[in-house]
Amino acid sequence: MPMLGDLLAAARASTGGFQSWLKASDPDLAAAVSAAADSEGLTPAGFVRSAVSDFSRFAAEEDWATLISSLRDSDDPGTICLLGMVHWRLTARGCGQHSFSLDQQGAADERPAARPAH
Repeated sequence: MPMLGDLLAAARASTGGFQSWLKASDPDLAAAVSAAADSEGLTPAGFVRSAVSDFSRFAAEEDWATLISSLRDSDDPGTICLLGMVHWRLTARGCGQHSFSLDQQGAADERPAARPAH
């Protein structure tokens, strides 16, 4: 069984092809990712990378428990992990300091190094 770090690395590495796969398998979710990416000044791949990063840094213990439970019986834990993190990112509610804009950072695919905990 792969370790969680391996799953996170695989999720980060596969974000480039994720949007194409998502358009074919779940067009509604693909549209939501594109809209969220546009609203944050990101490419869809940049949004997915930020979802992985944000989840690994900010998800609550309950979110992690839900994600790990969904991986247990999966034939494709990397995809399930990535989908769970993207769904979490699309529905996460937080303060304005947790949202990204080009004005804050200057590059679409870079995220702030650290954010305050709330």
